[in-house]
Formats: sequence, structure tokens, C-alpha cells
Amino acid sequence: MKNISILGSTGSIGTQTLDVVRSNKEKFNVLGLSANSNIELLEKQINEFHPIAVAVMDEQKALELKERIQNTNTEVLYGLDGLNTIATLSDVDLVVTSVVGMIGLIPTIKAIRCKKNIALANKETLVTAGEIVMREAQKNGVLILPVDSEHSAIFQSLMGYTLQDIRRILLTASGGPFRGWKKDALKDVTVAEALKHPKWNMGKKISIDSATLMNKGLEVIEAKWLFDLSLEQIDVVVHPESIIHSMVEYKDSSVIAQMGYPDMRVPIQFALTYPKRIANSYEKLNLFDIATLTFEKPDLNTFPCLKLAYDALRIGGSFPTVLNAANEVLVELFINEKISFYDIPKGIELALEKHDIEHDLDIDKIVEIDCWARNFAKNIFL
Repeated sequence: MKNISILGSTGSIGTQTLDVVRSNKEKFNVLGLSANSNIELLEKQINEFHPIAVAVMDEQKALELKERIQNTNTEVLYGLDGLNTIATLSDVDLVVTSVVGMIGLIPTIKAIRCKKNIALANKETLVTAGEIVMREAQKNGVLILPVDSEHSAIFQSLMGYTLQDIRRILLTASGGPFRGWKKDALKDVTVAEALKHPKWNMGKKISIDSATLMNKGLEVIEAKWLFDLSLEQIDVVVHPESIIHSMVEYKDSSVIAQMGYPDMRVPIQFALTYPKRIANSYEKLNLFDIATLTFEKPDLNTFPCLKLAYDALRIGGSFPTVLNAANEVLVELFINEKISFYDIPKGIELALEKHDIEHDLDIDKIVEIDCWARNFAKNIFL
């Protein structure tokens, strides 16, 4: 039996991870859970899975939860310290990091240093500190198992081959809710329109990132560190059916793809059970029903966030940290209807222009730069 902790258990990836656990109770034991503020759902998860400890970010929420579950044996923690504790519980084998945002970096690093394997669904960890995270994982003999469907597809398509065999990878993108739209049509889009992803059911932040294509940009940066690739080896292709989750092209011109219906439980299950595969009851691919698969080039003029991500990775150093931090803040401002859709890439570009690039980064420096970028982004449109 594999002991797991889930950081972000009430979010989209966290709840689907528990769906996988629920279907395989003899294979997994949940020792730790964390949530941001949804203590109602967390309470239900505690009563079902009986973790030894949980954490929420807000102290007052933690006290309320403690009162609600006083008849259980589950310890309630709070804040970043609580998150770190959940990530480093002594008997945990695998930590699923599915929190959204920069908050996932520190507990992931601490889990790696405690020699916990990581099922990674938190993009910001590798975007902001990819070199450090992968170096720590190698030093501690830790596996970083990608949960995102695209990176899981690459991971699976690479099995049995080495970096020297690869010509390039092709990350697929659905195109989001505004695929095919042009700039003039996007200037006044609403938050509700931007949240209507055509294929995936995700949280608000990731849904907006998908609408701007920043989600794909962050995945490009992730892929560079996960698979030790150059920027020139990473291409993005828009594939609206979302059946091919990504592909690897090898130096002999062969292309290997991983396919399936859009269902995040599949890559989650693979990360939880790796290196084994187990049967499940999820919908099986029927190519006769699909009939046609289509592919398009991404429109970098209409969706400048993807280009900004490529530029940040090309320049390197602290630029990806600034890109990510500014994006998080600006997406939140858009969700709260404080700025417009195109203010997101405009604000990110301004933050990158204002920032003096730094190299030789450590975690403390990354956190410092992240704070600067957030403060800058908050004040751009005041």
C-alpha cells in the first residue's frame, strides 16, 4: 500500500486524485490533506479518508475545522508551516502537489529533501525554480512524476528512450474558449466567457490561463526542466479535440503520441501507480466516434502570453519567476473584474521590462523576486 499526502485536496486535481484513491482503496492510504479555505469539503474528506493530519491556510478556518472534527483523530494545522508538515509526514511515500500558485514551491522542496516522491500538478514550482527543484530531486533520489496531461503524455512517450533519441516534443493545446478569435473580438470579453473551457473542468486561475494560452506557456517552461530540453526542442500545436495529449518526435522521424479522452484521472492514476499500470472503468477511446483529429498553429499575435513565456524562458534567469508572479496577480485582478483581458499580457510585459534580470538564484532570492513582481503587478493599473 502506498501512503500519500495531497496538497490542495479540495481543488480540481485534488478531488480527482481522491476519486482515483476511492476506486483503489486497497492500494492507497491517505495520510495528509490540505486545503486553502474550503473546510466544508475538507471535513467530508476527513470523515471518508481519515488522514492523520490536515492543513488549511487561514488560522481562523483551522480553528473552525478543529471544532467540527473534534470526534476524529485528525490533527488540524494551518498556514505554510502546516502545508510543510503535510508534505513531510514521515510515513508518506508520495506527495501530490496540486495547490495553485507559488505557494506550492516551498512544501515541494521540503518534501523532496525528505526524500518523498512528487506527483507534480503545480506548474509554478518548476516555472519559478525548475533548475533548483530538479537538482534537489536528483540529489535526493526523488522521482518527479508529472500529473498534467501534456507532461504525463510526454513522460509516457519517452519511456524506454533517452534524451539523445529526441528531436523535439510537441505539447498539444485545446486552444481554450477563444480559439479562432481575433484581437478585436477579445478586447471586451467577460470573466464568465473566459472561464468556459471547452474540454477541461478546472479552477478559475487555470481556466483563465488556458483562455490567454499562458497555461501552455507555463507548460513549455515546465517541460524544459522536466525533460532537460532546449527551447528549440519544444513546440506547441493547437489540437481542439484534446485526444492526443502530447507527442515526442525522435531523431529517426518517428513520432510517438499518448492518446485518450480528456479525463484527468488517467494521468493522475498513472502518477500514483507508476511504474505499474492498473485497470479502471474510465471511458475507453473509440476512434470511430472521433473520426477526425485536427491541428493548428498557435496565434501568438492574438494570444501574446504564450510568446511572453517563450521569451522569458529564452532570456532565463529570474524572468520566468517575474512572468509567473505577475500573471498570478493579474489573473486574479481580471477574475475580480478590476482589469480587462488584454491587461494581463500588457501587465506581464511591463513587469518584465521593469525587472533587472538576476542569475545564480536560490530559493530565498526567488521568493524575494516573486514578492517584488507581485507588488509591481498590483499597482500597474491603479
